[in-house]
Formats: sequence, C-alpha cells, structure tokens
Amino acid sequence: MSLKRHSKKKILKVLATVLIVVLVLSVVLLCLYMWEKKQGVYPDRGTGLDDTLEYNGEEYTLRKGIETFLVLGLDKFEDAIDNSAYTNDQQADFVMLFVIDNNNKSCTLLHINRDTMLDMNILGVAGEKVGSIKQQLALAHTYGSGDQVSCRNTADAVSKLLLNAKINNYASVTMDAVPLYNDLVGGVEVTVLDDFTGIDDTLVKGETITLNGEQALKYVQSRKGVADSSNESRMARQKQYLEALNNKTRECINSNDKFVFDACVKMSDYLVSNCTVSQLQNLFNKISQYEFCGIRYLEGESVAGDRFMEFYPSEESVKSQVVSLFYDRK
Repeated sequence: MSLKRHSKKKILKVLATVLIVVLVLSVVLLCLYMWEKKQGVYPDRGTGLDDTLEYNGEEYTLRKGIETFLVLGLDKFEDAIDNSAYTNDQQADFVMLFVIDNNNKSCTLLHINRDTMLDMNILGVAGEKVGSIKQQLALAHTYGSGDQVSCRNTADAVSKLLLNAKINNYASVTMDAVPLYNDLVGGVEVTVLDDFTGIDDTLVKGETITLNGEQALKYVQSRKGVADSSNESRMARQKQYLEALNNKTRECINSNDKFVFDACVKMSDYLVSNCTVSQLQNLFNKISQYEFCGIRYLEGESVAGDRFMEFYPSEESVKSQVVSLFYDRK
C-alpha cells in the first residue's frame, strides 16, 4: 500500500513539473508573439543600386544573393529633439551594416562612423516627412518618434550614404543590452587598448581581460576621458570587441541550437526590429556559419563642428566600398 502511495506521489510530482514547464514555455511564446506583433513587417529601405556601373575604367554588375542587416546601438542624446509632436532623446551611437553574400557564403561588416555628416529626413509622429536637415548620422534616429519610425529613418540615411543600397533588415538595441548579451555568451576577452584611469581602474591598458557585462559597456561606450576622446578611438575598441564577440556568438550558436531563441527572449525589452524571431535566428545562423570577411570602414576626415565632431567620408571611399561589397567585375 505504501509503495502504491509513493508511486502515486511520484507521478503527481512529474505531472506538476511537466505542467510548470508547459506554463513557462507558454508565457515565453506569448511574450515572443507580443514582441513580434509590436515589431511589424516593413519593406526594404532604399531604392536600390544601379544594375551596372563603371569604376576606375571597368564595368561592374550588381552581385546577386546579397542581403543586408543594419544594427544600431542606441544611447541617450543630451539634447532631446522636441518638434512639438514628440520628444526623442535616443541617438544611434553605434552603426554597423552586415553585408551577407548568400551565394559565396560570406559576411562582411561595414562599421559606419556615427558622426558621418549627411542629409536626413525630419519625421512627424506618424512617420511622414516634415523636413530635412544635414546632421550627424547618429541623429537620424532622433529625428523620428522612436522605435520603428526612427529605425527606418536611420536605414534610409544609411541607404542614401551608400548610393541607395537596399537595407533589407534592421535591428536597434539600447546600450543597456550590452552587459546582458556580453554575459549571455560568457564574457568577452580583449586586450585593453586605452587607459581607463578614473573611469574603471580594472581596465588597464595592455592587459588581457575577460570583460564582464559592466566592463563591456564601459569599454565600447566610453568616449570622453579615454584616449583622445575621439569617436575614432572608440570605434577601434568597438571593432576589437565586436570581432571577439562575433567569435563567442558563433561558439554559442554552434554548441546550442536554442541560443538565438533564448537570447531574443531575454533581450526583447531592449530590441526593435523589422524581423520576426525566426528571421533573426536565420540571420544569426548565417552570420555564425558563413565565412567572416572582417570589419571595414569608410575613410574620410573628422573636424570639430560648432558643438560636436563631424565626419566627412570621401566619395572615393564610399564608392570603393559599395563596389567591393555589392558588385562583381564584368
């Protein structure tokens, strides 16, 4: 009799555990469903590159199988834009374009200086154009009402910069997500490039360290009081960190089929995208499995503006990168 009672208790315990798992999974799926509904589906940004072009006396044709994914790292802007319809205090401090070549199974990153000066739209609360202005690229996000509207405005600005290249997908992540994602991959190892004295004494120039979440945020975000306080110095640290983070992400995806799904769940409060979770998982899988061809920059000149630094990319550098990333020689 006692054995039967024990067996019954064991069965009830197992059933209770299964029920809890089902409930937790249901909540997770509901959260993802609500997140995806909030994202929406939007068409590609940009009118598209010309099918053919001439560069340095040679003919080029548009490469097939190219897919682009724009990633924005958002931070607070000291002077919020207030156009009477909305107030937005977020700027894109970090701008990275993933160029994915599905035919050659490769992925190249274009790290775009957030101080890049270009013409951008000023948007109303419904996303309609109400004006234009020449400003730093970072502020294209600020001249929209936030979320999808601001992401699309930034994607449009990047498309114009790159001769109307299409931006197929995008995602913006607040910088608050950096510590979370850093710790999700188990920390990221770097050799500290600059002196962080007074900001974080654990970041000693020249030492190799596995960054925890808090250290990672300071490493990629800090600008004033580090090195020459320029965005170029910060971009060098971001490049170094991203290359190491990319390697850790590849390891996590290859060792855990659920990594992208779990990451999306944990980062959903920080993330805005025109992609569904399944689309994001597909993009991450490609990025992790395709050959990584490095991080590129646009060359140009940085000058001190009236209030902020301004970066002017050279036309030659822009065209050279566009040709290299999107075209094949005839």
